[in-house]
Amino acid sequence: MFNGSRTYSPLPSSPSSSRASSSSSSSSSLPAAPRRSPRALQRHSSLLSQYSSLLESYTEGEIRQLISALVERYSQAMNSGGHELPLFPRAGSRRKRARARHKPCALKELEVSVSELGLGYESDETVLFRYCSGTCEAAVRSYDLSLKSMRSRRRIKKEKVRARPCCRPLAYDDDVSFLDAYNRYYTVNELSAKECGCV
Repeated sequence: MFNGSRTYSPLPSSPSSSRASSSSSSSSSLPAAPRRSPRALQRHSSLLSQYSSLLESYTEGEIRQLISALVERYSQAMNSGGHELPLFPRAGSRRKRARARHKPCALKELEVSVSELGLGYESDETVLFRYCSGTCEAAVRSYDLSLKSMRSRRRIKKEKVRARPCCRPLAYDDDVSFLDAYNRYYTVNELSAKECGCV
């Protein structure tokens, strides 16, 4: 089968060596101008080398885990009616985040312990804390626009003024009563918002 001697095929010549041999054979023709690879190809090759070196740093188990996570995300997107890989944020995601930041002023609630209210009481009792949250872009009046203009022109310098309406309570809920950790009875008024508005 094998006679002990191996035959090796010669290595493929590089483009520069083939160019050199062809230029030496046709020395009488005009010299070829040096060719420069396009920048896009340089960037592409450098990006590929970065990714290949990055993947070489992973173990086989980590690569399998990465691929299984990508396949799972793809199948979840397809099952939920998506038609593209959710690897990168979609074009409309910025608009969605912007809309989320500009939600109108509204009443929200949160169940917290009395100690978490930051009023100096130690108690494990829980209360329903209602608060106002949202923006008031739609409630901007001529006053707010003029005040903003005066501030930008530095006509109003030292006073602390707000040039836009703020989402604040218009009315407060009933008083809240509780026992602290030492069995003392307390009543706190104007703790939770009852109605919110832009003021």
